[in-house]
Amino acid sequence: MFTPQVKLRSAAVTTAMAAALIALGTGAAGATGWPPLEPGARLYSATGGQGAVTTVDLTDLGTCHTLSTPARSVQVANGAASVVLYPGADCTGGHAWATGSLAQSNLPLAALSYRVVPA
Repeated sequence: MFTPQVKLRSAAVTTAMAAALIALGTGAAGATGWPPLEPGARLYSATGGQGAVTTVDLTDLGTCHTLSTPARSVQVANGAASVVLYPGADCTGGHAWATGSLAQSNLPLAALSYRVVPA
C-alpha cells in the first residue's frame, strides 16, 4: 500500500515530466529543420542547412572553388559525385572533409573551399 508521501512524490514527478515534455514539444515546433533533400549539392553558411546557400556544380570535377562565405553545413544527393570541403582557401588547410554521394551534415570546421570528386 502506498503512503500519502509516496503518492505526492509520484504526482510531483508526473507533473514535472509533463511540463518538460510540453516545453520540449514547444521548442521543437518553433525550430526550423533542414530543407528538403533535393537532387544536387548545396553548401550553407549556417548549421542545419540554414543561412546563405551556395549551389555546387556537380559536373565540374576536380576544380577548386573558394567560397565568399564559409560553409557550415552541406547537403548532397547524387549517385555519381561527392564534395570534398577544406578549411582553407584554395583547397588547403590540412583536414579535408568528404561528403559521400548522399549526405546531410553539419561540418566539423567552417569550409572556405571545395572541389567535386567522383563518388
